[in-house]
Amino acid sequence: MTDGPVIDGRRLLARLDAFAAIGATPAGGVNRPALGDKDRAARALLAELGAARGFSVFQDAAANLFLRRAGADDLRPPVLIGSHLDSQPTGGRFDGALGTLAALEVLETLEDRGIVTAGPIELVAWTNEEGSRFSPGAFGSQVYAAGAFPAGWQDTVGSDGARLADELAATLAALPAASERLLGGPFAGYIELHIEQGPLLEREGALIGVVEGIQGTRWLEVVIEGQVAHAGTTPLADRRDAMAVAAALITQLQATVMPADADARLTVGRLTLTPGAVNVIPGEVAFSIDLRHPSNAEIDRLEAEIVRLAAEIATRGGCRASVRRSMDIAPARFDERLIGIVEQAAKRRGLSNRRLFSGAFHDALFMARLGPAAMIFVPCRGGLSHNEAEHVEPHQVTAGAQTLCDAALEAVAALATA
Repeated sequence: MTDGPVIDGRRLLARLDAFAAIGATPAGGVNRPALGDKDRAARALLAELGAARGFSVFQDAAANLFLRRAGADDLRPPVLIGSHLDSQPTGGRFDGALGTLAALEVLETLEDRGIVTAGPIELVAWTNEEGSRFSPGAFGSQVYAAGAFPAGWQDTVGSDGARLADELAATLAALPAASERLLGGPFAGYIELHIEQGPLLEREGALIGVVEGIQGTRWLEVVIEGQVAHAGTTPLADRRDAMAVAAALITQLQATVMPADADARLTVGRLTLTPGAVNVIPGEVAFSIDLRHPSNAEIDRLEAEIVRLAAEIATRGGCRASVRRSMDIAPARFDERLIGIVEQAAKRRGLSNRRLFSGAFHDALFMARLGPAAMIFVPCRGGLSHNEAEHVEPHQVTAGAQTLCDAALEAVAALATA
């Protein structure tokens, strides 16, 4: 056990309820698209709660929102803790919001106890982590890490036809009391609490996931070109059936990639046939591949194998194949010192824990490129996320927030002068 401050679990659970009401769906989930009215309402409530406790409120040009609790030496780089507030259209109430509101609970717990930390601790609520309205996802942390907006990003048009630059300006204007913050400022360390979004912790009965890193993600677009022909009159020997080739390739990949490597992930999530008529042999099939692995070298190898197999199977079927990358996010390994701080924080509280890699990418992925970063996972029922039925038990919420609090306190003492 530890004699550190104990968070107020009831207050945190009440805050989760209050924020879940902003954009609540009939099925119990949350629809709070980034940079929309509901997102602004959640940001405003967070800023109001922080200001009421005397925390300084800032936002940067990407609308990343910060609440700062000063330290004894306020010139030291802060320890950052937080997550995001935006959701998928039929998202759950914990994805993102848990990490953000647990960070608020940490700041409030320290304030309640009058604890003076060596350096400042800041809550951060990142903009547009989900990417469901504006692409790409993790927009705010990527811009922060880059220190500027990549070319063309502000001209992005959302799924509802809105222009990102306009919605960004409106979101910034909605918090006129927030001070301006520069992008890419230094920090001593970053810790993000999040639901696992997978079944491992629940399956093993562990309360805390100590995240070692985030696997890489590469998206491929595969196009198979064959020949359009009549479905009823064209015999097998004369067919150049793009769909038959695509099906054979997908079957081969599903049978070999993940069965051969427990760390590999391969998903075909989108498939389009042309011309798409019932009685016409498809002349072209395009499909996506979402490829993930903790090792970038292994992702390279798998991509090369996909290119080879596509060409081989297409040739046998009298077709042509092309494979193009549409996204490439390298894996990240978190800071071992900060990982150890998280792990020891859980152990001191007697919380069952295990190390694991994140299968989904999070804002921590991009923060890890700037400085020490780590993540804390808590279980979610059935591993279900991006779903209105997403659920975390109250004791799991409390365990995650307590681990975050203890780890943040240790980090601000250990890393502030590093």
